[in-house]
Amino acid sequence: MDCKQHILIVEDDIIICGGIKVFLESKGYLAQCAYSVADANQFPLDQYQLIILDINLPDGDGLSLCRQIRTASSIPIIFLTANDTEENMIEGFRSGCDDYIAKPFSVELLHQRIMAVLRRSQSTSKHSLFTYLDLSVDFDKMQVMIKGTPIKLSATEYKLLELLIQHKGQVLTRNIILEKIWDCHENYVDENTLTVHIRRLRQKIESEPKNPKYIITIFGIGYTFGE
Repeated sequence: MDCKQHILIVEDDIIICGGIKVFLESKGYLAQCAYSVADANQFPLDQYQLIILDINLPDGDGLSLCRQIRTASSIPIIFLTANDTEENMIEGFRSGCDDYIAKPFSVELLHQRIMAVLRRSQSTSKHSLFTYLDLSVDFDKMQVMIKGTPIKLSATEYKLLELLIQHKGQVLTRNIILEKIWDCHENYVDENTLTVHIRRLRQKIESEPKNPKYIITIFGIGYTFGE
């Protein structure tokens, strides 16, 4: 693991935040604590590779902060919260998070989630430009455009689109996508996560998300890109 990876922890509980910071630093990361939305806004996003974000903060909420961050950055975000119902999780993913872990949690499980999210956020340079209909993807710049207009994707959304494009003409099963995009051990992710990310990605790149032309569902099997 790259010891220069910086993680911002946005958590108002000083004990929890400090404990996570000490644990991450023992694993070779550089970690910084922020205890509120105002604190978090003081840190330049380009200095960090990942954000751990509590949903309940004293001066706002993590969902709104996540949406704010997504307007400017695709930095990976892991929500850390006591709100662990399916509805809460779906709302978290719709806000732009890349993963979701409920309190109480083990720091080792958090570490596994962090490693999985960082792996899929690190793109391999393709030195090529892909175009299909109104969609274009510059793999060098990790830039996605529709009709020449840049589209802001989360790190996971980008990796999902990239994977489907790489296998254009093939049908990828849900299990294959889960293994390649999330983790080789599926116990770290709920299968509903894939459905939520596909829905969010379609909302961003499809002119008619309910009648998609890029991400096509193969019922009972998985997904494919294009016709």
